[in-house]
Order: sequence, then structure tokens, then C-alpha cells
Amino acid sequence: MNSSPSSTLSTSANRDLFDQSALSDLAQRLVEAARRAGADAADAVAVRGVSQGVEVRDGRVEESERSEGDDVGLRVLVGQRQAVVSTNDVSGDAVTKLAERAVAMARVAPDDKYVGLADPALLARDFPDLDLLDPHVPTTAELERRALAAEAAALGVKGVTKSGGASASAGIGGMVLVTSTGFHGSYLRSSQGISATAISGEATSMERDYDFTSAPHGADLLSPETVGRSAGERTVARYNPRKVETCKVPVVFDPRVAGSLVGHLVGAINGASIARKTSFLKDKLGQQLFAKNIRIVDDPLRKRGLRSQTFDAEGVAVQRLALVDEGVLTTWLLDCATARELGLTTTGHAHRGVSSSPSPGPYNLHLEPGTPTPAELIADVKQGFYVTDLIGSGVNGVTGDYSRGASGFWIENGEITYPVSEVTIAGHLFEIFKSMQPANNLEFRYGINAPTVRIEGLTLGGR
Repeated sequence: MNSSPSSTLSTSANRDLFDQSALSDLAQRLVEAARRAGADAADAVAVRGVSQGVEVRDGRVEESERSEGDDVGLRVLVGQRQAVVSTNDVSGDAVTKLAERAVAMARVAPDDKYVGLADPALLARDFPDLDLLDPHVPTTAELERRALAAEAAALGVKGVTKSGGASASAGIGGMVLVTSTGFHGSYLRSSQGISATAISGEATSMERDYDFTSAPHGADLLSPETVGRSAGERTVARYNPRKVETCKVPVVFDPRVAGSLVGHLVGAINGASIARKTSFLKDKLGQQLFAKNIRIVDDPLRKRGLRSQTFDAEGVAVQRLALVDEGVLTTWLLDCATARELGLTTTGHAHRGVSSSPSPGPYNLHLEPGTPTPAELIADVKQGFYVTDLIGSGVNGVTGDYSRGASGFWIENGEITYPVSEVTIAGHLFEIFKSMQPANNLEFRYGINAPTVRIEGLTLGGR
């Protein structure tokens, strides 16, 4: 790993890292080779991934690693038949051989009347600068400093008995897409992160918790000290948890876990699930699922967003979209194939890797904030539960049944009191959506962001 005191865009190594011209040329050659081999249409993606990370424990570096590589994928269409191939070896005549193999595979693939490239009229033509690339690439020494500072801050919190480790990472990821219909687009995105885990207690009565920060730009990260201190304070607050009796109470979701509720909605409105009729929301488009003050937005064009980009994996222009507006479900998430199957137009939500065909998925999601503060949201709760961590994935996307293991804190007379662990929250997503009340404390820290959220009448499974 590079251990020089600074590592910036001015170095030749980073100029090479940020230069995607060779990947663009390769994708173009793949598409041309596919057409020569007999494909009616083709597109090629080239993906760049570079990452470095440092893990520390007890003031020492436990692991330091770096990985980098470029991979390419080619999708070809012969009539209504499709094949996808990928490789990271494009030496010699590999491009021609890859294209010929893809076309041969497509010719024996089953017919699929929904496959095809995007309508040229839908392709992106404007590529606004979303400020996704931090020109400063942190050195290994800088990552070590961040991780050690986070760990030291966690250990400095009274009541923390040992470190669960801390880490710092940085990376660059990018994609080039070229299609036989004339689209040529690319983007690069940097990513940086810091995390820390702390432990309180001893032997069989230990508790642990964590915190982390991530952003494309290092300047947008929380400080290592803030991350470590938060991890320590969260851990100490969890110490000596109690059990509670099974009951039905209001449940308040901390922002760190409230985004999961948005995630369940988005999974259920994925066009692939709708086309297969495996979603409990399959017949709910245009219906009121939430209170009128609820708005859920997907924004791929947010500057410095963790999942921002200007075009999707089929070259279609993306846009800021309210998935839920005034409580009404307004759209499915669609790529071209699922849109054709449903008789609709793609929403520009195609994602893909080098070895897969496109499928729908979200970008930067958020639940817009409400007006009450978190304190006001729980002020009238006589008895309730404040969730800080969720365990397991007991959500049935076909039926909408919801059941998750959880830990957090008991609410009594409008105040957060003692820690609670080993409980289960259960209900139905229809009821959860209907009673959702957001607070005013939205922050953009994750891929899915939500403020504190209150849900009425969930069943808490305890003793």
C-alpha cells in the first residue's frame, strides 16, 4: 500500500486511477465485436473497483489490505434471446472470443419477449456534476490515524471495558456503459468510511454497540473522535438490559433503524416482484398507504450522495422521484424489461453487475421529516419501546407480515428509561405504514435515510 505522507490527484498513479478512457475504449470494442459476431444489439459495462482498508484493535494495526481491479461484462441480443458474459482478462484476442462466445450462448438461450436495450429516446443526454469524486485519496497512514483515533475515543468513554476494533477505509468505484444504440456514459465515485465497536461489562454480561460514518468525500465524514465516542456511549447505555412482558405498545424507531421501514416498502414495489406477483403491494399502485403528510423520495441526483449517478445501468436518464406522495404509492421501480412486462415505461432504476442482466433497484432514499421533535414524538407515550437495533430478517414480502428481533430502551411516561434486549417486534406492514409518524431530525448519513419514526400498536414479544 502507498504509505507516502500525501496522496492526491496530482500524482501520476491517481491520474491513471481516475482515467476511464481505456475502459471506455474496451467497452466500445466489445460492442463492435458483438455486432460483427452476429448480435442484433449489445451493451458493455466496464467496472472499476479500488479499495484500501485498515483495521485496528488495542492500539495496533490488525489488518491492512488493498484491492483493485477492472472487470467487463457484455450483454448481447439475438432476436428475443439474450446472454451475458464477463471477464477480467482482455489480453490478446480475448475481446473477439468473448463476443463470439456471448453470441453463441444467446442463440441457444430461450426466447424472452421482454428483453432489449432501452428506447433511444429515454437515454441520458445531460450528465450534471454530482461532485462524487474526492480528489484526495487518503494514505494508509491517514487511515491508520483515523481508525486509532476512533478506537481511542471509544475506550475513553467511562464504562467501556474493551475495544471491539475500529476501521477506516477508502475506495473508488466507477462504471462505463456503451450500447449499440449509441449511448456512451461513465462515472466515478469515491467512498470513505470510519467505524468503531466498543464493549462494556465482563464475562457473560457484556454488551457491544458500534457507530460508523461513510461519505464520498472525506470532508463529509464525522470525525473519528465523534464516531468512537458515539460507539462507546451507545454501548454503555445498553449495559445491564432488562426483559419486558409481552404487550402491545407504541414503538419508536431510532434513525439508524428507521430507514429499514423504507427499505421494506422499496423491496415490495420492485418491478421484478410486481411482475412475478410476489409482493403484498402488487395491486396497491395509486392507493393511500400512509398518512397524508408522508413523502418518500428516491433521489439519484443528490450531490455527494452515497448512491448518486446520472444514468442507470441501461443508459436511461434518472430523476428525483417521489415514490410515496401525500401518502399515496405513486410508482413501481422499473428497468426496461420489467416495464415492458407490466406494460409501462422504465423509471430509470436499472442496476447491474458485469455478470448479470439489469434489474430494478433504488438510489438515495429518504423519508421526509415531520414537524415534531423526537422528544415531542414520545412525550405522550405512557409505555412503549424505543428501538436502536434490529436482528434477523423476518419480513415476508409476499404477505407483508413483519417480525424482527430487537433491542433498545423502554419508554415510560414520555421518557426513555432502561435498556431492553431479547424482544421481538411484530405486526403487519400495512398497519406500520398507516400509522407512521416521522420526527423532524432527518440527516443524510446512509443509503436509506429516515428521521425518528413512531409506529402505533405493535406487538412486543418478551417474557
